[in-house]
Amino acid sequence: MAKPSISASRSTDKTIRAIDRKREQERKKMFQQARDHADLLATKLVQRLIDKGVIETTSPQAIREIVEEHLKRLPTIEDFDLQLKLAPVRTLVQDPNMVSLYLTQVVVEDLVNHPKVTDVYGADLDVYLAVDSILKALRPQ
Repeated sequence: MAKPSISASRSTDKTIRAIDRKREQERKKMFQQARDHADLLATKLVQRLIDKGVIETTSPQAIREIVEEHLKRLPTIEDFDLQLKLAPVRTLVQDPNMVSLYLTQVVVEDLVNHPKVTDVYGADLDVYLAVDSILKALRPQ
């Protein structure tokens, strides 16, 4: 019986598909954890944003509720909508946390126009670093 030949492109394709599957599983797990712990994460995140001077608000509770709502619906968001939201900040850091990128865009695009937010300070990277300092706990080791 002849041994099947394995081409370089075939093994490369298998490797790429395996990496993509692993990343997709990690992303789903992070989204589920974000939903399951939305209350605690939202409280910590809003407090960090205020402490770092990224957000100035008249009502931290209203901002916390918005962040919590975004965290809870993250697992059900359509892939197209997620990619559209992440497009402006996709290249912000080399190995981004998808949840942190999403919430960075929520702060930069959505909260900046919220009536309870006085102002949002800092560049996109500053906002991402503040958000990721809390949400990096969701990332699998």
